[in-house]
Amino acid sequence: MNFEKVLIAEDLVDYLEIRGLWKQYKKVKNFLLRWHFSLIKFKLRRPKQDKIYSFRINDKYRVFWKIEWNSFKVVDISDHQD
Repeated sequence: MNFEKVLIAEDLVDYLEIRGLWKQYKKVKNFLLRWHFSLIKFKLRRPKQDKIYSFRINDKYRVFWKIEWNSFKVVDISDHQD
């Protein structure tokens, strides 16, 4: 499969911009699109049958996403305190 884009909701973009994470997110997103999973601490979350994956933006924030129609779709961003 070849993935060319990452879909993200406008409210999640606002979440990243308010916290000053947009630049870090874009850097990690590019690693994801180039399949450099070891650089982004990529994980398949449990339960595995839900097929939700995650990667870290930095030590505090993690992005949860899934594969949808040949693209990555961001479903949530967490700061591990929710």
